[in-house]
Amino acid sequence: MANYKRIEISQAFNAFDDILDVRSPAEYADDHLPGAISVPVLNNEERARVGTLYTQVSPFEAKKLGAALIAQNISHHLQHQFSDRPKSWRPLVYCWRGGMRSGSMAHILAQVGWNTSQLEGGYKNYRRHVLTALETLPHQLRFCVISGSTGSGKSHLLHALAEQGAQVLDLEKLAQHRGSLLGSLPDQPQPSQKTFETRLWEALCSFNPERPVYIEAESRKVGVLSLPNTLVERMRASPCVRIEVPQPARVKFLMDDYAHFLNNPSLLTDRLPLLVELHGKEVTNRWCELAQNSEWETLVGELLTQHYDPAYKRSSGIGFQQRDNASILELNSLDSDSLRKTAENLIRNERLNNE
Repeated sequence: MANYKRIEISQAFNAFDDILDVRSPAEYADDHLPGAISVPVLNNEERARVGTLYTQVSPFEAKKLGAALIAQNISHHLQHQFSDRPKSWRPLVYCWRGGMRSGSMAHILAQVGWNTSQLEGGYKNYRRHVLTALETLPHQLRFCVISGSTGSGKSHLLHALAEQGAQVLDLEKLAQHRGSLLGSLPDQPQPSQKTFETRLWEALCSFNPERPVYIEAESRKVGVLSLPNTLVERMRASPCVRIEVPQPARVKFLMDDYAHFLNNPSLLTDRLPLLVELHGKEVTNRWCELAQNSEWETLVGELLTQHYDPAYKRSSGIGFQQRDNASILELNSLDSDSLRKTAENLIRNERLNNE
């Protein structure tokens, strides 16, 4: 009989001192339980060796090699990562599906005397739990959608709302992308789809259904990452608030917000050719030349009038059912003080509407 407990996913986020992911580093990097630390019992190469042996020779030979490697790696973890853990330590261990890898680690930790648990069904069960929750959680929440043309400060208004204590679902922050064709962040690649969904699930679980959740109007994708269908449908059926800002203020805001392009024009000129199909080589070459000559106000103004604003007008009536009835927020400036006051007014009006 196992001398460690096997627990269901519903118990996985109880007061464990550590959640131990014993899968390979590549599996961990793709996604993992929130707060889990990586303590692989097989590294990437070892896992590949065992898998190849399993398919090309025999399961017995693969298990024999795997057991030797796992024992060696667990010994390393005991001597290093776990050497300072007290007798009262309560770890939760998981692998891909609650099999040999996590069972071996859990058994040895329990033999030492630690109060050890193993996640039933492993990461596979957790992943199923997340996907199921993403189908239901959006229906339990009340969203307020922040819309507006490119450069109208939607994301910054979300930040201001969060600073005022409002509930905010910042999809671009979770996806590490600003949502447009030129929206990838320097030296910050997007997470995997699975990691994005874990982050989204964590955020949705944290919200109080009695209070509104502010969210920026997004398409079905943020960069290369896809939003869950249920969230998209719920978002598009929700009340909208639209920010309207004069173009000069939007140009100034974008120049500040995308300062990495101004500091390194090649980051922009490498991406502008992506617009050739829409605007032709002559126009995109002109934009590249403006960037190379640091004529930023002209470039940003032309990108708004010729690319982003027409795209916004084409898409603004699609999907969002309450956009025509949106409350209008007219701002002359997008400085922090204006956004703070706008956030305060939104929260105040929401409270008045609920009284």
